Amino acid sequence: MAGNSKSLAMLDLYADWCVACKEFEKYTFSDPRVQNVFQDVLLLQVDMTKNSPENTELMKQLNVLGLPTIIFFNQQGKEISGSRVTGFMQAEPFLSWIQKYTYIK
Repeated sequence: MAGNSKSLAMLDLYADWCVACKEFEKYTFSDPRVQNVFQDVLLLQVDMTKNSPENTELMKQLNVLGLPTIIFFNQQGKEISGSRVTGFMQAEPFLSWIQKYTYIK
């Protein structure tokens, strides 16, 4: 995240066949309150639709057991302990989650 003005990074691992991933896009990420918070976040997405060797290796390296998985990283590029989200979350609890682990208001 060197040279980036965002306060943290959010890595969203998703797949086209993942129903919960589509729900995140439709209901949570599109919420205006979430969009407002995202102004302070470097948003990164990895399409895991294809079960490629690279995707399998990435899931192994990040210890991802299922999709969707959202991982938050601080400005030093370290995962924020306890902040990982696995599975769908509505906008309100997602906002609370972000505020709890990232101190973004």
